[in-house]
Amino acid sequence: MTTTLTPTPNSVKKGLSPIYIIGALFFVFGFVTWLNGTLIPFLQLACELNTSQALLVTFAFYMAYFFLSIPSSYILKKTGFKNGMSLGLFVMALGAVIFIPAANTRTFPLFLIGLFVQGMGLSLLQTASNPYITIVGPIESAAQRISIMGICNKVAGALSPLILGALVLNGAQGIENKLKNITDSVQKESLLHDLAMRVVLPYAIIAVVLVALALLIKYSSLPEINTDKDHVDDDGAVVAPRASIFSYKNLNLGVLCLFLYVGVEVMAGDVIGTYGKSLGMSLDKTKIFTSYTLVSMVVGYIIGIITIPKYIKQEKALMYAAIVGIMFTIAAYLTNGYISVMFIALLGLANSLMWPSIFPLAIKGLGKYTKFGSALLVMGIAGGAVLPQVYAFLARSISTHSAFLCSMLPCYIYIFYYAVSGHKDNANSSVVKS
Repeated sequence: MTTTLTPTPNSVKKGLSPIYIIGALFFVFGFVTWLNGTLIPFLQLACELNTSQALLVTFAFYMAYFFLSIPSSYILKKTGFKNGMSLGLFVMALGAVIFIPAANTRTFPLFLIGLFVQGMGLSLLQTASNPYITIVGPIESAAQRISIMGICNKVAGALSPLILGALVLNGAQGIENKLKNITDSVQKESLLHDLAMRVVLPYAIIAVVLVALALLIKYSSLPEINTDKDHVDDDGAVVAPRASIFSYKNLNLGVLCLFLYVGVEVMAGDVIGTYGKSLGMSLDKTKIFTSYTLVSMVVGYIIGIITIPKYIKQEKALMYAAIVGIMFTIAAYLTNGYISVMFIALLGLANSLMWPSIFPLAIKGLGKYTKFGSALLVMGIAGGAVLPQVYAFLARSISTHSAFLCSMLPCYIYIFYYAVSGHKDNANSSVVKS
């Protein structure tokens, strides 16, 4: 018999066990997602890539969300949340396995396929887990619950570059210097092959862990949530659904807002190492820059858990976060060297409260459209594919500082707009019963 949870205040207590399970999921896909910050310089070295080519790592990974999010919503209708999450983990494991032949042949397109497949699995996981954790309790405190999930995600993300960096980029600067001086092609190929093979063991372990977690989820007691019920307003009256999902302003503008947010998050997290390297910093130092960004995000999540909604509403938290993002982006532009990198890492503080605020504001009031609306929002994760490419294009024409400013500042300005007025859905809906 399927258990159905409804979004009532008492659901928080009933949902403690689901929160732990979803927290474990957020930890796992946070670990996998934030490996990209290490993979970019690793593959740039092992596959002899330029910066634009190396940033295809984020493009392949995040574009999977664009193509798979809507199919994921239909899959979830067939499988339910629990089986859908299990399936997503199996798909992620397949993507990790693809890294083994990719490393053996040192084939960059095969690495990209593996990343795309991982993104497919994550798309299904995100489409399921985000509305789940949003609806498992009161919508007013959704940002608080998502912040807890964010801590699980970003703690894993802070650890993953340190762990993978120690395994695959150990002595990377020395290898890079050695490659510049090698004239014998056979010796060079052997060195690059040995470097590429460093990634096999970590990803084999990741695949095994993902399969084990998929089986645990499948046979767990994780309950289902009914997202197909009509929306209930603040007075307890049931609101009739609208003719189309695209008639919800908060969702339509929210998709673009989340697209831009993920773009700036990936820039601050995954591209920070490339940014530092372009300023002449050693690869041995830049390989852990992603961890600094994620640590600052964890601090932001803790602030969110303490303050939302007790002291501040989630839309106000989003507004203040956008202002901080604007300030730190300008500060990164006006400074140089490690100070500039520090301000980019501190953008994690601004970015931390954005997803927890944008997602619940965007799906509020969708009722039976919640699954499809969540899928559209998850499509917005493709911003993590697009914005680094915009930055790489601009960096070829103007300075690194200017490219960063031009790609980031408009995003934070739009997020500020969404926080102030874009999330407000003023359309009238018919109350059908009380």
